[in-house]
Formats: sequence, C-alpha cells, structure tokens
Amino acid sequence: MKLVKLIIVFTTISAAIMELIDTSIVNVALTQMAGNLGATIEDISWVITAYAIANVIIIPMTSFLAAYFGRKNYYLYSIIIFTIASFMCGNSGTLWELVLWRFVQGIGGGALLSTSQSILFDTFPPEKRGTASAIFGMGIVVGPTVGPTVGGLIIDHYNWPLIFNINIPFGIIAAILTYFFIEDSVHHTGPKPKIDGIGIILLTLGIGSLQYVLERGESNDWFDDELIRIFAIIAAVALIVFVVWELYVDDPVVNLRLLKDANLSLTTVLTFIMGFSLYTSVFIYPLLLQRVLGYTPTMVGLSLLPSAAGALLIMPIVGRSLQKGVSPKIFIAAGFAVLMLYGWMLYNASDINSSLNDYFFPLMIRSVGISMVAVTLTNQAVAGLKPRDIPQGVALNNMMRQVGGAFGIAMMNTYIAQRFAIHRNDLVSNITAGSYNFVQRNHALVSGLSSKMAVTGDVQQKAYQILDLTVTKQAYLLTYLDGILFSVVLMIMVFPIIPFLKNAKLSAEAKKAASEAAH
Repeated sequence: MKLVKLIIVFTTISAAIMELIDTSIVNVALTQMAGNLGATIEDISWVITAYAIANVIIIPMTSFLAAYFGRKNYYLYSIIIFTIASFMCGNSGTLWELVLWRFVQGIGGGALLSTSQSILFDTFPPEKRGTASAIFGMGIVVGPTVGPTVGGLIIDHYNWPLIFNINIPFGIIAAILTYFFIEDSVHHTGPKPKIDGIGIILLTLGIGSLQYVLERGESNDWFDDELIRIFAIIAAVALIVFVVWELYVDDPVVNLRLLKDANLSLTTVLTFIMGFSLYTSVFIYPLLLQRVLGYTPTMVGLSLLPSAAGALLIMPIVGRSLQKGVSPKIFIAAGFAVLMLYGWMLYNASDINSSLNDYFFPLMIRSVGISMVAVTLTNQAVAGLKPRDIPQGVALNNMMRQVGGAFGIAMMNTYIAQRFAIHRNDLVSNITAGSYNFVQRNHALVSGLSSKMAVTGDVQQKAYQILDLTVTKQAYLLTYLDGILFSVVLMIMVFPIIPFLKNAKLSAEAKKAASEAAH
C-alpha cells in the first residue's frame, strides 16, 4: 500500500511539475524560435499567449470535466493530449502551427495541475492534508524555477524543439502509471453532471479575453489598440454574466457558491497576491541579471536551483507543523513578511557590479517565504470543505494563482516600460557635453578605444555608443529596483486580510472519510 501511495505521489507531482515547467521554459527560447521560424519577436510571443489562454480557461472547469468523464479518464486523456501536443510543437514547421499545438498543449496541461492536487488530497487522509499540501507546493515552486534553467541549458547546447520533445518520455511514463495506479474519485458517484453549455461559453469568452488583454496589453499599447478594447469589453461583460449565471443555474460548470465559505474566498484573494508575487519575482530576477549584469540564461537558471532545493527541504516541515495544529495565520503572515524581506534584500544587493554570489542569500530567504505561503494556502483552500467539493475548491484556488500571475506580469511589464522611460530621460538630462564627469569619461573611452588596433571607424562615435549603452543599463537597473519595491508594497495588502482567516476544522463528512480510510 505504501508503494502504491508513493507511485501516486510520484505520478501526480511529476505531471504538475511538467505542466508548470512548460509555462516558463519557452521564455528563454523565443529569439531562437523566431529566427528558425522566420517570425518577429512580437509574433513569436503568441507561443506563450496561446498556452496561457488555454491553461487559464481549462483550470476552473477541471472539477466538472473530471466528474463528467471520470477523474481517472480525464487525467489520463489530459496527459496523452499534453504529450502528443508536445511532440507536435517540437515538429512544427511554421509559427501558426506551433501556436495551434501550444494551445492544445495548454488544454491538456490545464488538467494536470488541479487534478493532480485533488488526487493527492484523496490519497492522504484529511488529517494528513498538510503533507499533501507540502508535496503539491513543491511543484508550484519547482516548476516555474526549473523551467528557465532547463530552457537555458537546452538553448545553449541544443535546439528549441527539444524544449517540447523532452516532455514525451515523462508523459508516456505518467500515462502508464496513471492507467495502472490512479483510481477514480469515490466522491464522483451517481449520474453524470449536466453540461452547463452557457457557463462554458461565458467562461471561455471571459477568461480567454481577459488573458489575451493581460498577455498582449503592453506590446499593443493597451487601450490605444482597438483589439485590446474589444477583448476588454468582452471579458468584462462575459465574466459579469458568468458570475450571475453560475450562482443561479442548477448544475454550474464552476460552483461559485463555494465562495460563500469565507475561508475559501479569503484564501483565493491571498492566493491571487501570492501568484502575483511568485510570477513577478521569477520575471524580474532573470531580466535584471541578463540585461544589467550580462549573465546567460543558463547561469541565471542555475543560480535559482539552490533556492528551489531549499524550498523542497522547508515545505515538508511546514506541512507537518500544520498537521500538528500550528495556526495557518502564523505561517501566512510570516511567509509574506519573509517575502517582503526578500524584496528588500534583493533591492539592496543589486547594482552594476553585483555578482551571482550576492543573490544567494536573498533567494534562499525567498524559498522560505514561498514555502510557508504556498503550502499553507494550498491546505487552507480546502480545509473545511466537504470531500466532494474539494476539486472545485482546488480549481478555483489554482485559477486565482494563475490569474494573479498573469495580472502581475502584465502590470510589471507596463510599470517597467513606464519607469524605464522616466529613468532614461532623467539620466540623459543630467549629461551635458561640458560637464567634468562627462569629459573625463568620454576622454577615457576615446583613449582606450584608440589604443586598440582592432578598432576602426569613428572612435568618438563608438565612445558615444558605449556611453549610451551605459545609460541604458543604469536605467534598466533603476527600473527593476522600482519593480522590486512595487512587489513589496503590494504584499502589505495581505496583512489586514489574515486576521479574518479561520483555523478551519475538518467537516463531519471529512472526519468520517478519514476514519474509514484508517480501517
């Protein structure tokens, strides 16, 4: 029995990590992919957008789809779809063929996250759900962290198709293990749920349009672009109607009535903020190291691995502490406080002359904070829910983390663009041709360039180019420091919410299920 449980844990956590890795692994390969497929950087970004849109549409529907098809069948089919789509992505010959298969991959991948978590919670009795939360939390942290590392290694040493083809053996193994060892949920009994066609259409239109606006807003100048305006209106109308419809229809595709549980609704808000923090920190850090300090994607990725390993060590401790009765409020408050400390340390560690060693301790601090918050919120989202409602609670919570990440990256993209323009203008305005500092720096550059035999052309022009690059790099540094402070300030919002959380106890039905599982 222990071996079966271990296989189930291995299968679910592998599938979840595989899905999360694919949300970030392609980020470092866009330039190579664009060159190989003859696409612009703007067009190749659809490879990310298509996956994100499909992913965020499917996640809230996973509970309904698992109940309709049977959880085991749905999980198995999703792994197969994800694996086949990965193969087709790696063998795509044109940009739009690749975008199409990335969308299909996102449809398959959307199930892997929430369904994996539900299977884990069913595998462990309710009183050991802290352990299940810790195991799932590992995937949440390791996936986005390992993605850029693996992507960087592949791009630096191989070709971009391997980014997708590497999923194939893992997908095959996961499908085989699922077929033989994963069981259907005992809570999905009775007739199949009715198909909420209107709810599915409204959800697809609303969430899909919102994700498009968030993904493409900055590159398309936000509401100056007609398409962005159209999709923003569609998102607003569809989501408002969706909420009203789901609250009154008998068989909703997403059971929003669960949000009447104050604990779940507050947890989803905190999860949104955690998603914002998690994704923006993973977004800013590589940009800072690559654009300002000149490190390669591989080196940046490798610098993240120690903190990922640290999270793997800390999460089980948090899970066991929750099982022993430590208040989740303590871990949530402490976790967000530690994440704010990480932002402050990262801010102070960053300058033009920083090395990777300067970031080791801040990243380790981040792993502590993420471990506390991720494990506790994962556990808190389902604590107090009836077992049959857990898949819906899991799906809602995961959707809020993904949407929080999308909001975070969109807001950070816009903020960075605005702050960069401001900082560059400020720096340039302080450079005057007759100033002492400018004359000294320019003279040193001209002398240095003139002494190199390989230099040809206008030496003064090359000196100006170097000065311009220096100003640009300094402007980016100041911009990313602003972004770090922005994330830190946002996290202050969580602290007024935390006191209203309850130390949710197991429901009577959950206690009965735990008792039956023990015999």
